[in-house]
Order: sequence, then structure tokens, then C-alpha cells
Amino acid sequence: MPEAERTLVTGALGCLGAWTLKALLALGEEPVGYDLGHDDSRLRLVLDEDERARVTLVEGDVTDGEELGRALDEHGITRVVHLAALQVPFCRADPARGAHVNVYGTVVVFEAVKARRARIPGLAYASSTAVYNVTDRSPAPESGGTAPTTLYGVYKLANEGTARVFWHDEDVPSIGIRPYVVYGPGRDQGLTSGPSLAMAAAARGEAYEIAYGGAAQYDFAPDVGRAFALAARAATDGAHVANFPGEPSTMQDVVAAIEAAAPAAAGTITWEEGQLPFPPALEGKLLEHLVGPLPRTQLAVGVRSTIEHFRRAGEAPSSTS
Repeated sequence: MPEAERTLVTGALGCLGAWTLKALLALGEEPVGYDLGHDDSRLRLVLDEDERARVTLVEGDVTDGEELGRALDEHGITRVVHLAALQVPFCRADPARGAHVNVYGTVVVFEAVKARRARIPGLAYASSTAVYNVTDRSPAPESGGTAPTTLYGVYKLANEGTARVFWHDEDVPSIGIRPYVVYGPGRDQGLTSGPSLAMAAAARGEAYEIAYGGAAQYDFAPDVGRAFALAARAATDGAHVANFPGEPSTMQDVVAAIEAAAPAAAGTITWEEGQLPFPPALEGKLLEHLVGPLPRTQLAVGVRSTIEHFRRAGEAPSSTS
């Protein structure tokens, strides 16, 4: 085993990519971010200047095995966190591209790790609560879903199967994590980004309507990033998939937390009725068994921290507090 870990994070320019890089930096690493995009606004929102200087960014396509392999070798990578994926709306708009990136891209990542098992003993990857559907019991079992109702969920379920086969046939260990509603600075895309966009609006003193309601489970982005960083280090045996242990809450709870953190926003943050097409809550005991204790930021604390973060970053003048 190498003396120093160095983790490559695919999808590094996304919200969870940024927070995973931050967690890896806190663990003493100098990680590598791998992404096809060029917009580093989320990294600039999440990482300070000194932290960004410790991150190496590599432009690369997760579906290109030669490019990915070159990045793994040139930077002496010892662990991988695979987050690169197209979100629900993009998969719906272009199913073929969604499958190419989300499913084929995941196979490419597993193949790349398989070819370097002597140096990279395992990987962590992002699955999703979207593998479940609204008819699954709540809390949803960690054994997983079987009948997703979105293409994104179908692709994520396929990736869980890919991980299982790569362990069974090729001895490639992995830990998949199923987040639910991830919220926090940098969360600005996807079906469940509405609460975070509402927090940014509240920080600016603007109104916002969230496009869904009902009950769901809320996962603070810094906590989820920490979980992926730890999971990459813990993935040394088996093909495990675990739900992230977030906080079950109603949309009324979320809006109340926003109003408590930004009293001037009272009455300006609204939501549409309608439950997300997933169970309201998830079983969530396995992940900490695999990776050790995780931070469990309460919703009210996470919302306040998010709004304060937006204000410090210039999303809104401090006079809105």
C-alpha cells in the first residue's frame, strides 16, 4: 500500500465533486479533479484560494478509457471517487447520452480501476435514491430498489449491478452511496436542487418557488462529500451499496429553516404540492458500519450554514440578515 493516498474525483466540478475534494484536502491529500467541463464556479464557492491551489484539475471525458487511464497513471492515483453523471432532467431530454455517460462511463471507470488493482485497491461511486420508487416501503430498505421510475434511476440501478459483477468476476471492491436530497452551497442542478436554490434566493432577498413538496430526506452536501472521501479509502472488500443517513423532513420544515436563518424571507419561499417519486425516508445504518462515524448536520444548522455561506460569497448583501 502506498504511503500517501491520492484520490481522483470524477465529476469534480459538480456540487458533490467540490465537497468531496474539500473533504480529501481536510484528510491531508492533494487530490485530482477529473471533469470534462470548464465551469469552476462551484469549486470557487466551496474551496478557498489555498485549497484550490492544492487541487490538480484534469480535463477529461469519463467515457474515454485512455484519457482516464492516463490521468490515473500520470498522477499516481491510489483511490477513485466516481461522481460524474448527467442529472435527471438531462437524462430525460437525451436518454442515449444519459446512458452513455452514466452507465457506459461507470463501466469505463471500473475497467480502469481493474487494470490498476495493484495500486488502486478500490473505489467509491455515487448511486442515488432514484433507484427506488414511491411504492417502495418507507424507510426504504438498504437492499435497494427494483423498479425506478426515471431513466436516471434506471441507469443508477444498472451501475449497482455493474459494481456487483466487477467484484464477483474481477475482484474490484467498491462502495456505492445513495444520497437523497443533497443541499448546500454549489447545489444548483437536478430534480432536487430547488431547496438549495431557495436558500440562495433567500440570501439575496429574493422570492423563490420550489417545484415539489411533501416529505423527503435531506443530506447536507459537506457531510456527503466527507462520506465519499472516506468510502474511497474503505473500499477494500466486497461490492457494497448504502443509503446516506440524512434527516427526514417535510418541505414545511425546510422552508421554516430558511425563514429562521433569513427572517426577511418569511412568506417569500413557497413550494408546489406533490411528493417526489421516492419513499419519504431511507434505512441508513450500513454506511457508517463501512466507513466509520459520519457528521450528521441537523437541517436547521445546515440551512443556516448554507445561507451564511452564500452571503459570504457575495450572493447577497449582509443587510438581508
